[in-house]
Amino acid sequence: MTENQVWNAVDHYLINRLQPHNTKMKKLLQNNRDNNLPEIDVSPTQGKMLWMLAKMMGAHRILEIGTLGGYSTTWLAMALPEDGKVITLENNNNHIKVAKENFQLSGLEKKITIMEDNALTSLSELLKNNMDEFDFIFIDADKPNNPLYIDYAIKLARKGAVIVADNIVRNGNIVAENSQDEKVLGIRRFIDILSKDSRVESVGIQTVGLKGYDGFILSYVK
Repeated sequence: MTENQVWNAVDHYLINRLQPHNTKMKKLLQNNRDNNLPEIDVSPTQGKMLWMLAKMMGAHRILEIGTLGGYSTTWLAMALPEDGKVITLENNNNHIKVAKENFQLSGLEKKITIMEDNALTSLSELLKNNMDEFDFIFIDADKPNNPLYIDYAIKLARKGAVIVADNIVRNGNIVAENSQDEKVLGIRRFIDILSKDSRVESVGIQTVGLKGYDGFILSYVK
């Protein structure tokens, strides 16, 4: 088997052993495919990792930057208590339509609010309206704007909050010195900001599996 085939086989093994009853989540992914959304959601194992992180810290208020079809949103909403809330930011009309369908399929629509605007506009509105004190923030949107998203995220987070950013390794291109890819450059600037910001403590984690070779950055708000 090739390296990628091994990674995929291991992911399928772990999903089948530890997440065998994920029929509802499979329906969400199928709805995304039926509506021609790009297949760039987190994997089932990554989704459950987000669920577990939010659950372990007892999150009540979660902010997600980048909804797509709402797959990761649903994992996060499942981690919340009855009075918990996810606010997710999305600007693409088709993504919003599909996400709303998926929230109804999951039965979690009452726990989720979509802010339908440019993410930076929505973040500015949240800050202006003192909608801070989020327990958990997931950043998974356009990578060139990550340097701007992280500043808002830290300002909107409570002390002790966790911020998770996805797709930070990009098949190893994060260390390609001559890269002109705006996504890679955005992530590098994002990492440079975290390396100097005294408000957070951060760590980068490489991942392999169904989503190829990539990774997360986890930040703890001091």
